[in-house]
This record gives sequence, structure tokens and C-alpha cells, in this order.
Amino acid sequence: MLLTSLLADPAEWYPILFDSPMNIARGICFWLTIALALGFLISLLLVRGEKRGAYLKGCLIFFVVYACAVGITLLVFTFLEDGITLTLFAPLVALIAAVGVSAVMLALKRNKVTYIIAGVLIAAALIATLVCMGVYYESGDAAEMNGTTNDAVNSVALYVSAAIAVIAVLVVTFLTGRGDKKGFDTKAISYAAVCIAMSFALSYLRIVKMPQGGSITIASLVPLMIYSYMFGTKKGVFAGFIYGILQAFQDPYILHPAQFLLDYPLAFMCIGLAGCFAKVKALDKLPQVQIALGGVVAGLSRFVMHFLSGMFAFGMWAPEGQPVWLYSLSYQAGYVLPDIAIAIVAAVILFSSKAFVKQVRRFNTVKPSQNTPTAAQSEA
Repeated sequence: MLLTSLLADPAEWYPILFDSPMNIARGICFWLTIALALGFLISLLLVRGEKRGAYLKGCLIFFVVYACAVGITLLVFTFLEDGITLTLFAPLVALIAAVGVSAVMLALKRNKVTYIIAGVLIAAALIATLVCMGVYYESGDAAEMNGTTNDAVNSVALYVSAAIAVIAVLVVTFLTGRGDKKGFDTKAISYAAVCIAMSFALSYLRIVKMPQGGSITIASLVPLMIYSYMFGTKKGVFAGFIYGILQAFQDPYILHPAQFLLDYPLAFMCIGLAGCFAKVKALDKLPQVQIALGGVVAGLSRFVMHFLSGMFAFGMWAPEGQPVWLYSLSYQAGYVLPDIAIAIVAAVILFSSKAFVKQVRRFNTVKPSQNTPTAAQSEA
């Protein structure tokens, strides 16, 4: 049942789809990314000692710039094929370019001035992007553009589900983020923008795209998961919120305001929960387990959001005789679970590197004071 949606005829398998300039570019980027990732892993095993830290720093800079280049390249092809309007194209290119430039700046010299410049540059591009998105969606009937009518949507159930989901995500966020460092400094803002843009660029590297929205990507959620681990779940959830807004640009399936909340901001806010086990001292020597467990929580939470949306907003596409809940369950599981599984595997591989974990933990929230019990002690 889980493979029903994946094997459906309308599904598009991008790594082997070369029927248009856009899909050719996407296929090339897909296989190039696989080759670069394998090369990175092999070389990481060969580099030893003090050189490994410098190597990881260089690789980070390269992959940030590479992800930005991929994002801009695929945006250009999307624009040329009339898949995105100029209103969305221009600010998105500016945002991704700003992130690439900021990453290079921070790599060359990290001080208060460069953090401020990077933060202002990226924040300005991000605000412009969000404003343009609002203008775009106010210009037409979203339901009609996606081939349905507002009458087919269960508005009451959607509003109730969205309201409960908002409360649930906020409660979990504050419970798991009690020890997070308060406030956004320039460093947290800069890294948030970099991770958001990296995830956004990588999200264009799809393995398969589903007919009614959703896709399986090459570990596009990993940068957001790492950010949550680095800076805590509160900041991670906020970064996921911004990323969810940006996801509405790619292939918008927006029928209803509450459905938009469930499928975009709320679904990806859940990815910010990936760092919820980062401060569990009992797992301090097992960072791979910390990020894996966090990834499971994040992935299942995201799945619930899409499941509710599918059941109450997209039920009109359920095959005749099939319960709507079963249709939504199988459809969402067909892409959400593989997508988060790929991200978890990639994150575990990264967190298996002691040098990588050491760098990440430099930002890993505030250390508890001697008078403050840790999570493990509280459970005892």
C-alpha cells in the first residue's frame, strides 16, 4: 500500500527523466551531487589528524556555494519553462545569491562586522522574497489554479486540525528548548539563513515528484536538522517555519489557508525538532543516536501534518471505494517516510565524524549550570 503513490503513472522519477531542458539539468545535478557526496565520504576517511578540520571547513564552504549554484541554475530553467513567475524568480535568485556571498565572506573572515553584513544582506533578501510571495498568492484563486473547488475542502476540519497542530508544535518546542540560548544573535541568524538556503537548493534535487504535491529529495532536510542540533529546537523550529514558507514557491498546491499552514510552515517547523535530543547527557557520547532520534521525531511530526492536510483538503482524489484516511496515509507515507529516512542516514554519517561533531557542538546551546539538573538527572 505504501508504494501505491510512488508507482503511480503520474509520478516523475527525475534522476532518469531527460525529456526537457529542466529535467536534463536536474538529472545532471542529481548525479553530480551523488558523485560529490561519495567523493567527500571517501576523502574524509583518507584525511587524518589536524588536516581533517581544515578539510571539513573547506568542504563546508564548497557545498554551500555548490548548493546555491544548483538552486540558481534550476530556478533559471524553471523560469524559462514558465514554471515560476518573475515576481517569485527575482527575489529567490537574490536570496540564494546573498547566501552564497555571505558564506564566502564568513569563510574568509568571521567577526562581528561580517556577521552583521551577512545577516542584513540575507534578511533583506528574505523579507523581499516573503513580500513577493504574498503579492503572488493574492493575485489569483489558489484552489482553482490547482484543479479543484473550495466546496471540496473540509474547512472546519482543516481549521481545527491546524489550530491543534500549532499548539502541539509550540508546546513541544518550548518543552524541548528550555535550555536553549535566548535570542537570535548575528551568528544564529547567519547560520539559519545559510542552512535554510542550502535545504531549499537541495530540495530541487528530487528523486521523485508526487502528482498532488510532495517529493523525495537528496537529504534536503539535513541542513535544517543540523541547525536545530547546533542552536536548539526553538531556533530550529523558526528556521523550519521560514523554509516552509519558501517551499510554497516550488510547486504550490494551495487550496485553503489552513491546508497551507499544515503542508508548508507547520510541516517544516517540525523538522526543527530534530535537535530535541542534543542535550540528553545519557547520549552525549552517541551523537549519531541523538540526531537519528531527533530525525525520527521530526519526520513523524511532519508526516502527521501532511496526513491531516491530505485527509481534509485532498480527499477528492481518493480512489472510489477507498477511505479518505487510508488514501492520505498511503500517499503521504509514500514520500515523507523515504525522504526523512534518507536525511537521517545522511545525518548519521555526518555525525559519525568526531571532527564534524566537535565543530557542531561549539554552538550547541547553553551548558546547564551546576545547580540545574540535566535532562537525564530529571528523569532519574
